Amino acid sequence: MPLNLPNILTWLRIALIPLFVAVFYLPDGWLPKHSLNLIATALFALAAATDWLDGWLARQLDQTSAFGAFLDPVADKLMVAAALIVLVDLDRAGIAASVIIIGREIAISALREWMAKVGRAHSVAVSFFGKVKTTAQMAAILLLLYHDPIGGLDAQWLGRWLLDIAAFLTLWSMLHYLWLAWRELRDRTIDGTHAGAGG
Repeated sequence: MPLNLPNILTWLRIALIPLFVAVFYLPDGWLPKHSLNLIATALFALAAATDWLDGWLARQLDQTSAFGAFLDPVADKLMVAAALIVLVDLDRAGIAASVIIIGREIAISALREWMAKVGRAHSVAVSFFGKVKTTAQMAAILLLLYHDPIGGLDAQWLGRWLLDIAAFLTLWSMLHYLWLAWRELRDRTIDGTHAGAGG
């Protein structure tokens, strides 16, 4: 396992997960509710920032590795899944939207691993829809963790709305990836059939 700065940041992101989860389960009276929301939001935001930073540093420092490529998406999915489970438990996030998002992450991870094994990983590279989905999803989670009004803005209402949008985009991007994977495998099968016929 290469121990470099990008991988250390990824491990830090994983270490922050139990911290922002534990904040909401501190004994009653330890901290005001607003403080709990603020601390959890700050920890999640810090974890999300390391997601961007470790990838950027890996490219800038030429410290990319197979282990880092494996660990980074695992850390992302653990972070999102943990946050959504806590938010559902707190009755801040909808069960349906959360299940769709978590289920999609598992399904697409399995699809990418399978496509990589058959040499077609590029077929399920991150799409524009996937990037928009991730942006809406992360913004929703931050708002739902914070929960309290921001000026005149109802963070809870906006967060639920963005999470529903993220769930819709999640389904859309999953269908997009499945279509790309099916088309790639279909073409591969056709090419193999033609090669066999020619032989």
